[in-house]
Amino acid sequence: MPDHRELAAVFVGGALGAAARAALSTLTVPDPGRWPWPTFIVNIVGAFLVGYFTTRLLERLPLSSYRRPLLGTGLCGGLTTFSTMQVETLKMIEHGDWGLAASYTVISIMVGMLAVQLATALVRRVRVRR
Repeated sequence: MPDHRELAAVFVGGALGAAARAALSTLTVPDPGRWPWPTFIVNIVGAFLVGYFTTRLLERLPLSSYRRPLLGTGLCGGLTTFSTMQVETLKMIEHGDWGLAASYTVISIMVGMLAVQLATALVRRVRVRR
């Protein structure tokens, strides 16, 4: 039997994340010959938030049934957009910008991983009050 409150938490978080991503994507018009800043920014921010929420929720806060689905699965899942990154990369390749496509892919993955590590390290630096 599904937990309807958990599903609602994922839905609400996903709606908030998708709305934030959509708002940011309206700031620029995509051009396959240029760096796709809106997608890059939301993916890096999302990676940072995943690292932050995962570490904080698992290591620093009391166990909750709804925080992780709301913030991790919902908010970060709605905010980040790997599928858009793939489409943008394919458009760069179709446009003949192989170097841009390769650098966008590699840099996105590397900076995303660094963002997760940074967020995790920042959460772990804060002393836990007892």
